[in-house]
Amino acid sequence: MKVMQILREKGTTVYTISPRAEVRTAIDWLNTHRIGALVVLSDSGDLIGIVSERDIVEALARTDSRVLSQPVVNVMTRDVITCAPEDRANDLMAVMTRRRVRHLVVVDGGRLAGIISIGDLVKARLMELELESSVLRDAYLRVR
Repeated sequence: MKVMQILREKGTTVYTISPRAEVRTAIDWLNTHRIGALVVLSDSGDLIGIVSERDIVEALARTDSRVLSQPVVNVMTRDVITCAPEDRANDLMAVMTRRRVRHLVVVDGGRLAGIISIGDLVKARLMELELESSVLRDAYLRVR
């Protein structure tokens, strides 16, 4: 299954945040929208980072609760791993495992097109396996 198929099913909504927003605002957004990461965009709309629950927990562990009033730019991940709509889910699962990330930003022609999580990829893989199983079962029953 390709990323474009996953996005067709889940949607292309991406929650974004300014690098100047306070970390506590990012936490509120993550909680309100029940998501694990926010894409950080510059004022001109360029992708400059991603801030995840993990980034915030690591910042809290390194410092203390004062980090909550700091700007997101201080805790975000700058090396954003992106993918394209035509990328295959199985390949991306390997990338996410190897790079130890749970979210990939989808970019299409230089523009933000969506975000996928490891959960989205696992769900897509399970759907593929169910379809394969069903096809094999049907073929077996026809042969018998």
